Amino acid sequence: MVDLKALLEIFLVFARAGLMAFGGGPSMIPMIRAETVGRGWLTDLEFLDALAMGNALPGPIATKLSGYVGFKLAGWPGAVAATIGMAFPSVVLILAVAGVYLRFKEAAWMQSVMAGLRPAAVAMLIATVIEVWPASMAGWKPLLIGGTALVMLLGFHVHPALAIVGAGLFGFVLGPR
Repeated sequence: MVDLKALLEIFLVFARAGLMAFGGGPSMIPMIRAETVGRGWLTDLEFLDALAMGNALPGPIATKLSGYVGFKLAGWPGAVAATIGMAFPSVVLILAVAGVYLRFKEAAWMQSVMAGLRPAAVAMLIATVIEVWPASMAGWKPLLIGGTALVMLLGFHVHPALAIVGAGLFGFVLGPR
């Protein structure tokens, strides 16, 4: 039997993350991590594994993470509740503000707002890297794989999906941590 109280909690947690994240899917990662790891729904390592799996698949990372966590907690109903919760605020907000933004995007005040939001989104990504670094980069194998992926992405401009698949294959060859 489906626990409606649990589904409502899952929906509300992801709706809050979706409501508070500015800058697109990647900027939601710190909030999703804080909510899921902070509540004991995932460990840091489980979160990193979910993030790695999500990055290896097509589509927005926030919806993949929310679907994964929802499924882990409550099966398919949980996945649906989490995914709808994640998407709902942004759909409502974009419908509400699209007209205002499109009308005033050249206005100085709108430019100022956007200039403030962009660095905050980048700072959130950097904070996530700093927080997950110890769990994800312990030992020489993760450093080698991560360093290789970084060189492929920035040095050779390899598509991120190819870098993720390559890192997975590299990890398979090197073996577990």
